[in-house]
Amino acid sequence: MRSHALLTAILFLSLTAGCSKDSEIGGTTRVNGSIHVMAGQQNGNVTTVNGAISIDEKATFGSADTVNGDIYVGAHASGASAKTVNGNVTLDTDARIGGEIASVNGLLRLNDGAEVAGPLGNVNGGISLTNAHAAQGIDTVNGDISILGASRVEGGLRVKKLSMGVLTYDKSEPRIIIGPGATVQGEMRFERKVKLYVSDKATIGPVTGATPIAFSGDNPPA
Repeated sequence: MRSHALLTAILFLSLTAGCSKDSEIGGTTRVNGSIHVMAGQQNGNVTTVNGAISIDEKATFGSADTVNGDIYVGAHASGASAKTVNGNVTLDTDARIGGEIASVNGLLRLNDGAEVAGPLGNVNGGISLTNAHAAQGIDTVNGDISILGASRVEGGLRVKKLSMGVLTYDKSEPRIIIGPGATVQGEMRFERKVKLYVSDKATIGPVTGATPIAFSGDNPPA
């Protein structure tokens, strides 16, 4: 009888561990499970190990950190930083991060009016800005980069060389697109071979390590 009750308790805990939990005003820390910050709420730090973090519109928070999970920051929401290891980070319309946005393996996406005041970077995964602002540059190793619309990047752009380790197997060339109306202030430095497409209506600074391929119209060659 006791063993049956113990098994029931273990099963209950395993089923509920991955459930989403609404964040508390002072912040929330979890090991297993997602965290939800409700619309308009003011929060402290939100941290989990295995789970996503979802920030609703017009909410505020401290740092948002997870190891295995995506981070979504809703429209007009703002926070201090957003970092994950295995997961994507998305800033919706007019969302703002006052510090760093980072992922090791994941896509970083900034939608219309979104802004990151600190560094923006990943290792594996794309980086996409559409009418957005990155104030302290962009770094990647294996990621494609698209800077579209009236996006503005200050602090330059860097594609780092492949390290002597797990990443050396990936020899594909990152595809870098600077679209019409976009601006990249500062040096664009490429430490590995890339395909760099720059619109004839874009504004860029000096380029090191690659030869820009100019294109007209909305999209570069396929």
